Amino acid sequence: MTLNNRRRLAAGATLIAALAAGVVPATTAHAAPAVPGATKATTPAPDMEGVVAALNAAMAEGAPGAMARFTGPDGVQARTVGVRDRESGAAMDVRARFRIGSVSKTFSSVVLLQLVQERKLELDAPVNRYLPGLLPDERITVRHLLTHRSGLADYTDAMFEHTVPGFEAVRNRVFSYQELVDLSLGEPRTTEPGVAYKYSNTNFVVVGMLIEKITGKPVAKEYQRRIIGPLGLRDTSYVHPDVRIAGLHVHGYLHPDEAGAPLVDSTEQTVSWAQSAGAVISSPADLNTFVTALMKGKLLSPRMLEAMTTVTPTDTTNTRFYGLGLRRYDLSCGTRIYGHTGTVQGFYTYAFATADGRRSLSAMANTSNKGSANTALGGTLEAAFCGKKPAVKFAPSQLPAESDLPERR
Repeated sequence: MTLNNRRRLAAGATLIAALAAGVVPATTAHAAPAVPGATKATTPAPDMEGVVAALNAAMAEGAPGAMARFTGPDGVQARTVGVRDRESGAAMDVRARFRIGSVSKTFSSVVLLQLVQERKLELDAPVNRYLPGLLPDERITVRHLLTHRSGLADYTDAMFEHTVPGFEAVRNRVFSYQELVDLSLGEPRTTEPGVAYKYSNTNFVVVGMLIEKITGKPVAKEYQRRIIGPLGLRDTSYVHPDVRIAGLHVHGYLHPDEAGAPLVDSTEQTVSWAQSAGAVISSPADLNTFVTALMKGKLLSPRMLEAMTTVTPTDTTNTRFYGLGLRRYDLSCGTRIYGHTGTVQGFYTYAFATADGRRSLSAMANTSNKGSANTALGGTLEAAFCGKKPAVKFAPSQLPAESDLPERR
């Protein structure tokens, strides 16, 4: 037996023993070291049964329905469960449009980074250079906004302290950007600029203001000109302040804070409280196209994409990170995926792709203010990108989902 064969057998025996003992953590961020003489591991096929299990788990946690769409070298695979409309009983439909919440932040980041490419602003310049007098601290830079390190308080914490009453108070309201920034500035700042990550919707309201100031055009036109049109995203739009979702769409259902209270149909709203931080509407296919194009370098220069994907941790697990309007998750199989999560009243969304853009997943559950449903939906990522896993007796529980809005349940 050759030395390489002995090494392969030893490594295999070690892995089998570890799996049998149930000690391989589901959230480990490190890929296994290369074994001398071993061939490169093949890309795992998506575990679509696992994807469906995650969708069903989201339903078990209170979502009326859920769906996911995976794209890869072998084509498209989509799965749906439950209903998209509780009143009519219409089944969930993977062609339907929905509100994508904070996945909108990645759209806004792409537009702003294109403007950086065009030398119309600088990442490390103070925001007040472009929006004089807007912020009380000259140290806050454009990069601080995109990385959630500005220290600007998230106005949604107070706005949605009581979930349903807070939502009903803003459902049909139209805010100016300045009004939203003023709400934030009325609260204490969370950190000194650049010191620590602290997610805040305020950051991307200011990003919207920068886009409109520099281009002289509404963000809707810049989304259309720079992303939606070039990529042919037929189901993607920014309709603020119109309250409707046109065409075939999913109804969203908001969980009240009180256990046992009936769900609230939150489909129609202006989303003016979010705007460039979360008011885009899209579909699973369009989200797949968007994150795939982004990671393949079709929207940004190599230098800008590298800047966007340069990340820092968002928690202590060393598996979750944030770049410039972009999340990175390190999965248990060692695969790194890039994209964003989204929460808006009635909808949870995940839109992620591998670093090479060859595989992507979009997933949605039509509920919110139920963190356990969001966490369950996040299980689609492991199943889609890591494939089937050996059964282990003591698998650790899945990490709670990161929240893009306050969660009261």
